[in-house]
Amino acid sequence: MARPKNFDPDAAIEQAMTVFWRQGYGATTPQQLVDSLQIGKGSLYNAFGGKRQLFDLALRRYLDLRLAAVTTRLEGPGPAKERLRTALHFLVDSYFTGPDRRGCLATNSAVEFGRADEAVAAQVRNLFDRIESAVQALLEEGQRAGEFPPGHDAAALASMLLNTVTGMNVLARIEPGPDRLRRVVDATVDLL
Repeated sequence: MARPKNFDPDAAIEQAMTVFWRQGYGATTPQQLVDSLQIGKGSLYNAFGGKRQLFDLALRRYLDLRLAAVTTRLEGPGPAKERLRTALHFLVDSYFTGPDRRGCLATNSAVEFGRADEAVAAQVRNLFDRIESAVQALLEEGQRAGEFPPGHDAAALASMLLNTVTGMNVLARIEPGPDRLRRVVDATVDLL
């Protein structure tokens, strides 16, 4: 008869997400996961299949959370320009929560895996595509409302903003605080 699980798999995935976010996939050992999740090695492999499968679940959880947090701010009430600023400031603030300067797990994973792992690349691309589409929709709404110049290509601007956010993710890993990134956000939004 199988022994019942003595841990919450959802909480374990959440904790694993934190470990991978802080250290990256390659620098995280199965033993570190076992210690952090406070489960046995057998439980790690029985419940999740192994380090890679747990990483995939943790990355998926992060991507879902990040998408929901950003789109909620982009689709909220108020002028389009201020919703964009709010969403970008939210991202900056999230980079500096805690002492780890973790940046963004999606960007970190894209940098760590590159195109060497198509499964990870596809998951990260999907997040970036969905955020870019939400930004494009917001820009088009703002153009109709007269908040952004109507002559600019909203799709190109959304791609530029995605690139700006990705660069901010990298800067967040080395910056001592959010001031520079807040200036980037404000200048970028004001230039639109």
